Amino acid sequence: MQIIDGKALSSKIRAEISAQVAELKSKGVEACLAVILVGNDPSSELYVKNKVKASQEVGIKSILCRFPLTVTEKELIDEIERLNADDTVSGILVQLPLPDSIDEKKITAHIDVNKDVDGFSAYQTGLLCLGTPDLAPCTPQGIIALIESTGVEIAGKHAVIVGRSNIVGRPTLQLLLQRDATVTICHSKTQNLKEFTKTADILVVAVGKPKLITKDMVKDGAVVIDVGISRDENGKLSGDVDFENVKDVCSFITPVPGGVGPMTVTMLMHNTLLAAKRRQFAPFRRFDGTLLSYVRQSTRLRTNPSRTPKIHQILAVLGMFILIKILTILGKIFNQNSDFLELGDPAGYCVPVGKRHTRAKE
Repeated sequence: MQIIDGKALSSKIRAEISAQVAELKSKGVEACLAVILVGNDPSSELYVKNKVKASQEVGIKSILCRFPLTVTEKELIDEIERLNADDTVSGILVQLPLPDSIDEKKITAHIDVNKDVDGFSAYQTGLLCLGTPDLAPCTPQGIIALIESTGVEIAGKHAVIVGRSNIVGRPTLQLLLQRDATVTICHSKTQNLKEFTKTADILVVAVGKPKLITKDMVKDGAVVIDVGISRDENGKLSGDVDFENVKDVCSFITPVPGGVGPMTVTMLMHNTLLAAKRRQFAPFRRFDGTLLSYVRQSTRLRTNPSRTPKIHQILAVLGMFILIKILTILGKIFNQNSDFLELGDPAGYCVPVGKRHTRAKE
């Protein structure tokens, strides 16, 4: 059995990110992460502190926007819109959870999809499901990097994920599928959990129940990734896997703490760097249909069609389509600038930026 050292892998990747942040800054572009924190929950305070510290380590500027528990949805949305419009801000993150009085989905939905470094927006989720991930969620990216660091080939393996959250379980499923694994996902309604976990070549557990996975539930030689972190009956930090017993049967396993946690923060830095690299091409970013929707509304002609000469209507529509064509071509030209848009990864562990893992057709 070998322990997958998340701290060591994280340090290696952060060194590469730091070098690229410095290179980017020399070209006049400074990466900047804005974090919105509501209230003073101790866990949230600690998470934000770690993110700010990591930003400083790799040279990414960080902005902490604090709000009291009494903040309104409108005030938060106004702040997000301000950050969206600020071209010096590369990425925006809203630290969850938010107070019960605030709709989390409504708030996060207002983040510019190109600054959504958490990768939680419907747009980023859609790209992930289509097999073309852009700013993928950070923890799933970290999980893949940890697995790939072992040298174990993912393609053809049976991967079992315990936990179906939108933050970990479901996006991890998509990333594993894109690497040609056969994936089973289990959840709170799964009966006879052991029957599934015992067949896993790769086992990812993310439910938040201390020592849920025991030795008899793990296949000999499996790679075990423990995402959960909570406190056991003795108050000690514990993962979802009974580490001391399971380590005797698996080939690789992540510890808690020191496994997935450091990689989550590192992948946040990775996403912020990618977003920063693309900011200078803001007018020509991926053509996602937003402009097309606007054009369609415009070509409906708010003037009364019966009073508008037909030739004018035809010319207006023709002009709009020519404009779309020009912008689409320009967008492709800028998006093909791979030397600048891709995050290099000499260690070979990061989820490549700009290089898509194409899902198999069959």
